[in-house]
Amino acid sequence: MAQQIFVNLPVKNLPRSMEFFRQLGFEFNPQFTNDQGACMVISDTIYAMLLTEPFFQTFTKKPVADATKGTEVIVCLSCDSREKVDQLVSKARAAGGTVPNQPQDHGFMYGHGFEDLDGHVWELVHMSSTDGGKG
Repeated sequence: MAQQIFVNLPVKNLPRSMEFFRQLGFEFNPQFTNDQGACMVISDTIYAMLLTEPFFQTFTKKPVADATKGTEVIVCLSCDSREKVDQLVSKARAAGGTVPNQPQDHGFMYGHGFEDLDGHVWELVHMSSTDGGKG
């Protein structure tokens, strides 16, 4: 079985956050979604658990960071193309997210990103194949 990752993120308004990510094209696994949290499917092995702040707090004794005021983590996702990067950033902006930075083109890697409704930073990158298309 492939190893999976579940990124847990605190959100202020779960239905609003779910709608934001639906507008970006993501779906939610209803088996792991309730009024305290939602399991956003990013890929077959990557999931984001959007958890209400009170529920998120039950997993840690530390204070929950306010992502609109500080950055604790940057979630970076690979995309199949530069166009996919730009499409997701455009959808995020249209859905109410912010786009604080300009795209970065490093030749072999193209990246851009957005902040979701709670201020979490999502970076998107497309890397050109440098091995003749084998990787």
